[in-house]
Amino acid sequence: MAGSILGNRVLRKEDPKFLTTGGVYVDDLLDEPLLQGAAHVTYVRSTVAHGTIVSIDASEALAMPGVLGVFTADDLGLQPMPSDFNPMVARGLLAIGKVRFVGEPVAVVVSETREQGVDAAEQVIVDYDVLPALVDVEQAMASTTLLYDSAMSNVVFDTTVLGMPDNTGDAFFDGCEVVVKGRFVNQRVAPAPLEVRGAAAAWGPDGRLHEWLSTQGAQAAKETIAKANGVESAQVKVITPDVGGGFGAKITCDPEEALLGVLAKKVGRPVRWRETRSENMMVMGHGRAQVQYVTIGGTRDGKVTHYQLHAIQDCGYFAEMGTILAPFMTRPMASAVYAIPNIECRTTSVVTNAAVTTAYRGAGRPEATAAAERAMDLFAAEIGMDPAEVRRINLIPKFMEPHTTAVGQTYDVGDYEGALDKALEAAGYTALRAEQAARRARGDAKQLGIGVSTYVEITGGVPPFGEHAKVEVHDDGSATVYTGTSPHGQGHVTSWSMLTHEQTGIPMDKISVVWGDTDLVPQGAGTMGSRSLQQGGAAVWNAAGELVNDARKLAAKLLEADEADVVLDKDAGAFHVAGTPTIAKTWAELAQAAHGTDDLPEGLQHALFFQAGGATFPFGAHVAVVEVDTETGQVKHLRHIACDDAGKVLNPMLLEGQIHGGVAQGTAQALMEEVRYDDDGNPVTSNLADYAFISAAELPSVEVVHMETPTFINPLGAKGIGESGTIGSTPAVQSAVCDALSHLGVRHVDMPCTAQRVWQAIAAAG
Repeated sequence: MAGSILGNRVLRKEDPKFLTTGGVYVDDLLDEPLLQGAAHVTYVRSTVAHGTIVSIDASEALAMPGVLGVFTADDLGLQPMPSDFNPMVARGLLAIGKVRFVGEPVAVVVSETREQGVDAAEQVIVDYDVLPALVDVEQAMASTTLLYDSAMSNVVFDTTVLGMPDNTGDAFFDGCEVVVKGRFVNQRVAPAPLEVRGAAAAWGPDGRLHEWLSTQGAQAAKETIAKANGVESAQVKVITPDVGGGFGAKITCDPEEALLGVLAKKVGRPVRWRETRSENMMVMGHGRAQVQYVTIGGTRDGKVTHYQLHAIQDCGYFAEMGTILAPFMTRPMASAVYAIPNIECRTTSVVTNAAVTTAYRGAGRPEATAAAERAMDLFAAEIGMDPAEVRRINLIPKFMEPHTTAVGQTYDVGDYEGALDKALEAAGYTALRAEQAARRARGDAKQLGIGVSTYVEITGGVPPFGEHAKVEVHDDGSATVYTGTSPHGQGHVTSWSMLTHEQTGIPMDKISVVWGDTDLVPQGAGTMGSRSLQQGGAAVWNAAGELVNDARKLAAKLLEADEADVVLDKDAGAFHVAGTPTIAKTWAELAQAAHGTDDLPEGLQHALFFQAGGATFPFGAHVAVVEVDTETGQVKHLRHIACDDAGKVLNPMLLEGQIHGGVAQGTAQALMEEVRYDDDGNPVTSNLADYAFISAAELPSVEVVHMETPTFINPLGAKGIGESGTIGSTPAVQSAVCDALSHLGVRHVDMPCTAQRVWQAIAAAG
């Protein structure tokens, strides 16, 4: 072949459909035979944050037009289901006896139309004995008011339970010349995918439950649905159509989705459910939500010797995915990119009267990075040293073999100073500092802020660090890739086609990709944690490579030649004996010949499970430049430079798209986004009029600086990229805001750095 397709800017195969006819989402499945005559599901949601259910009166709702039924947990025989992360904490698919946040499903209406269901739900009268609401995580941690009496505390997880050490306090810093403390709020944010949650369910003539679901992992959802419906896993089929974004919040199967099979059986009809945007903002899992106490100590020449972090994780009302993010993601990454010899880190997970926290983009790693980067800035300010220089002094030196940090986490490869140098050079750091000094000398109202962040993150998920794939060649020479990953914007159809083409020579337009159908792809881990290319892609790469070997063996038999002499001409898409290309067997001919052979009883296909050697650790450096109006507090994001090293790059266009999206979400958290509740636990950001949602108007063009340090963990040399932009950008932008105000005596501004918050910080500093 003329050259490899890998590493080139290949246009996305997915885009023509999305830009013309559009995707087919759960709510678009109007012609599906099993869903004909489907009824609509509407949930009656709690209007109080914390209370005991005294009574539920559905009589008026039941008498309304089109209502097929109104059901409570008692009506459906639902039982509490213990948390996977704390068995003393349990919830029902509908509230049982008690509600714990505004929006919790209390009852459900099934109706002929969606509009009838909404009207009827408003007529279901629920009487509550209201209990005190706990919306502040530190208040909840100390309160004697309990969300779950059986747990005996609102603390539902703590790393000390795992035998990890507690923080030893101020004595840990004895001998340090400089010690600085900080309290940081990494605020609660909403994933806000363009497509809200939705699902449809039907019991088929085969006696199985068929459920269409907007999810990031059909196979895991299948197990949850089977359990909720009291059937074996084989009795459930989950199908994932196009998914309009997830950002980690669609990893799990939520109660509203798991209950649909029960309701379909109850009314004897298929059912549909799609939430409103307000429901999504209130109920879908939120992200971040940590309060962090940091102490950092070292010498006056810039060397950090001690670092201590206590992260208090707000779990929301249930011990779900967000409960484990702090201990299993924040703690291992507490060292960040720094060679700090002495580190203590404790995390505490607490339930509150709010929506659950979940695995939002980055899931624990952005929080660890934000804490470390703000701590570094505070330390630099205390000793009067440039923050970029303090980072350089403390970075772990370049390593191409595994490196183990002070908290016991082993990184694969890293060149942190290289990334920092590239980002600073691209930004013109020296010139930016000079411009900042000139503005300060003139006393300009609009001051310049420069924020620097260096980061490392963990990608690839949890053991077994693997994924399933199958590649099949059809009689016409086309191919189908079956993958356990589940795309929702990442470009997997393009990526997996590139990998298969590279191995086989089959043209990309003759390669299709199948995912998210648990009958066709029964095993898979899904898409989350920046795992897809390094695990799912590696599985496709290996499966396609083994398929070539299988085809070579078959071609050798048909050509009556020695297997070692048979080669694949990728340009011609055919196998031949070396030196005699005119006598060859094409992929189509081999696929036809494979039928019924002993070696290939299922045809020309190869399936496998790829297991990586562990997680990978992408890294990078970001520089953010902002302008702050000191008279109004308004922040303008002027420039953003991102150097994100994701190992070997498959397609720079896809890589840059992930970086751009990540920077947008990270910047949004730093400047705008925050889920807020009032003192009674009522959400005050329940729609996009009240919740600040970033747009292109608030963002600069991201200046991407390329850097590749391949990993040895997988055959592609690839590391994750989906979350890196978020992890690097948030502390850089927040630091830039603080930096713009540092000459006024401001040391820290909690996120989001809104105009009001910035103006208040300036006023408080005098």
